[in-house]
Amino acid sequence: MSASLTCTSLSFTWADGTAVLDGLDIAFGPGRTGLVGVNGSGKSTLLKLLAGELTPDDGTVQISGEVGHLPQNVTLDTALRVDQALGIAAQRAALHAIEAGDVAEEHFETVGDDWDVEERALVTLGELGLGHIGLDRTVGEVSGGESVLLRLAALLLRRPDVLLLDEPTNNLDVYARRRLYQAVAAWPGVLVVVSHDRELLELVDQIAELRSGEVTWYGGNFSAYEAALAVEQEAAERMLRVAEADVRKQKRELSDAQVKLARRKRYGQKMYEQKREPKIVMGARKRAAQESAGKHRILHEERLAEARERLDEAVEAVRDDDEIRVDLPYTAVPPGRQVLTLENLTTAYGARVKGILDLRGPERIALVGRNGAGKTTLLRTVAGELAPVSGEAHAHVPLRFLPQRLDVLDDTLSVAENVARFAPGATNNRVRARLARFLFRGARADQQAATLSGGERFRAALAALLLAEPAPQLLLLDEPTNNLDMASVRQLTSALESYEGALLVAGHDLPFLESIGITRWLLLEEGEVREIAPEAVQGLGEASAQGDGPVQSTRR
Repeated sequence: MSASLTCTSLSFTWADGTAVLDGLDIAFGPGRTGLVGVNGSGKSTLLKLLAGELTPDDGTVQISGEVGHLPQNVTLDTALRVDQALGIAAQRAALHAIEAGDVAEEHFETVGDDWDVEERALVTLGELGLGHIGLDRTVGEVSGGESVLLRLAALLLRRPDVLLLDEPTNNLDVYARRRLYQAVAAWPGVLVVVSHDRELLELVDQIAELRSGEVTWYGGNFSAYEAALAVEQEAAERMLRVAEADVRKQKRELSDAQVKLARRKRYGQKMYEQKREPKIVMGARKRAAQESAGKHRILHEERLAEARERLDEAVEAVRDDDEIRVDLPYTAVPPGRQVLTLENLTTAYGARVKGILDLRGPERIALVGRNGAGKTTLLRTVAGELAPVSGEAHAHVPLRFLPQRLDVLDDTLSVAENVARFAPGATNNRVRARLARFLFRGARADQQAATLSGGERFRAALAALLLAEPAPQLLLLDEPTNNLDMASVRQLTSALESYEGALLVAGHDLPFLESIGITRWLLLEEGEVREIAPEAVQGLGEASAQGDGPVQSTRR
């Protein structure tokens, strides 16, 4: 029997009363499924329910096969050895005891039929680019990205029938991402992945979109999903125009009918007053006219109500494609204007810039490299948060730095109050008018920062920096797409497309970096920053990903 997951009438509400899922029906069979939806739609909650880590308030989850779950925020005890993190320490110790001549029955029971577990572990680590770490090092000796792959290796060694991945490429560098892509492409069972990583979603067989508590299925990968969505939206917008026209028509007809009825009423009253016919006849005619008028009015009102219902349905079908608008003239940088100079720079963690590196005009520069190479440290040094060990980092224009942690916001303040901190000279009306460009309209601008979703928090932080005084002509971004849903990534892309200043962006999301019009690429490798050709970017990580041979399934 093939592995599967089936949810029936699944409902879940958090302790604070926030309803996430209500009567959801969904099933996953063999193949790779991308689960998408806006932040807060319940994707991560659904994976935890499927993995048995949460209990539904109502409904059932039926599972055929063993389930492995890689959560969004991977935490491993840094004191653990790698074999302990992989869950094979006891079997490994038993194997070594048997090899040393200890034939106690308990050792054989511990090993079971898994006599090659150590070899399988080393092969799996090699497939994920972790062959160099071995089994005896501690988790504290590996990078954050490697710890994610280590957790994935532990799942693969268990050989589950169902694999659930929640934003697995968050915090992975381009090299580790290649490894993960290969593992996903080679997965033979049921796989459900929540991700905003377009390159990863191109590997799936189907897309399940979780929206407003319901699931819609789309065959094919993310490109096919986008194409189908575009067709749907074109049809929805066409129906919206038809529905709007119908409402206008019904309003006119109701208004015309009311005018005609008023005229008839005045004419009937005039006839009654002039007493041109017997009173009993005129009374009968008046009652008949009133009944006819009432029916006529009710008919038109019903038609208008039906037209408005169709309009509401049409509006609901059209997606909210609001875009952030950054039309701030003071952020513009003239071509050729010197923006940033890095001269013989060495940062606190050893990243070096030999000679002089200049950024001029509205250039858009991407900084790529392995996790732990020092990209964040370099950005913090450019921003003035860290002092250089030697050399110089000199910004010639106002700049702002948006870190991964988004800690520029004060959680005790509202969105509007946070922006006002960066622009103390702006009036309240001006702050709110500016925030409307970032989709914080009306009461949304009064939301406390602590209550914002990941995408909302990023928009608020970006608004605070871009609306600051003086206006930043150089923006430093560190892994800006981490933890953003696809809609938020699109909004960020539209914001940066309209931004007229210079950009220096550290990241691993190559499709996103290309979409914002990167003009130069810097690679931080082995402690040195060097410029690379655009065509060399796609090759990053490929040699590393192929170094230990092709990834094959470790399941039997």
